[in-house]
Amino acid sequence: MKKLLAYNWMVRDEWFAWCAKLPEEELLKTRVGGAGTILYTLFHIADVEYSWLRAVQGKPDVQVPYEEHQSLVQVKALAAQWREELRDFIEAWTDDWEREPVRVAWSDKEYAKGEIMRHVIAHEIHHMGQLSIWARELSYTPVSANFIGRNLV
Repeated sequence: MKKLLAYNWMVRDEWFAWCAKLPEEELLKTRVGGAGTILYTLFHIADVEYSWLRAVQGKPDVQVPYEEHQSLVQVKALAAQWREELRDFIEAWTDDWEREPVRVAWSDKEYAKGEIMRHVIAHEIHHMGQLSIWARELSYTPVSANFIGRNLV
């Protein structure tokens, strides 16, 4: 699980670098499918990860308005800040936590910590696929989704 989270962060960084080559209007343009825009998709990925993993740690949810992060530089900085906050928790992850129950502020259901971790991983991979589709629609080569060759063994 730790390797897949490291993979997600690596690919996310590559998408941030890829996006830096686009004009701002392309980042903010409303698109069909996905989360709506390229910039909002990147914000959404980091926000969902942060919210769920704070919940797994027993911490309250933090609502951060997207409207206050309307540039690639701002979203990238916010994602980096959240990553640093989550890094120690992820590194400390143990299989003993897999089945521990968690309740989150936005649902009345109970989840297992391991289930949440896998959800966060799959969620990001899903949205990276959407970014890849949009990249192709713009006639650009998307960031590689390969896990192989990233030296994350």
